[in-house]
Amino acid sequence: MSRIFAIGDVHGCSKTFRKMVLDEINLQKSDVLYCIGDYIDRGNDSKGVIDLILELRAKGFTLHTLRGNHEQIMMDSGESNEMFRLWMANGGDSTLRSFEADSYDDFAREYKAFFEKTEFYLTAERYIFVHAGLNFNSADPFADKESMLWIRGFEIDDQVLGNRIIIHGHTPTQLGSILAQDGRKVINIDGGCVYKQREGLGNLIGLNVLENKFVVVGNVD
Repeated sequence: MSRIFAIGDVHGCSKTFRKMVLDEINLQKSDVLYCIGDYIDRGNDSKGVIDLILELRAKGFTLHTLRGNHEQIMMDSGESNEMFRLWMANGGDSTLRSFEADSYDDFAREYKAFFEKTEFYLTAERYIFVHAGLNFNSADPFADKESMLWIRGFEIDDQVLGNRIIIHGHTPTQLGSILAQDGRKVINIDGGCVYKQREGLGNLIGLNVLENKFVVVGNVD
């Protein structure tokens, strides 16, 4: 039977990501993995995170990749000096070092293609995967791309959501609070992996979706 997994914000922590996918989850070709976005910035090896995803896809594994706000900032960084400075202020300098580049324009075509093909949201079974969340004050929450990348603390509309469950990241959350999310319609899987010096954070969170079981890997980068 195929399993469905989701993994929260990695932020350049490639060793931790590799440990989660290969050792803890032990991803199989029959499984489906949803990566929730924010693969890059702040951590030391953003390129290594993307390389592992590309490597696994090339070997026949099924990985779906969502777009996070950090990917969007990076992709927009060439539009103006202001956008470039915004990216640098949010950890983009570590991403440039990882890719040995001076700007996003310098990235190899395969990496640009990877980022351009990331999705704003995806659905499977009765689950909705999205980076930050959904804005239920919008006439169509699934058309509000800005909120999918940036929203925090959103309230759901049961009439719109129905029996579906939202799985998201974006907002670093202490481990105890993450593990207490049982039976909720909104599940946050951002354990603040890159913030290993902060109490309660520094964890990469995986979720065995159909079994509603968390997998936790402390930052090993």
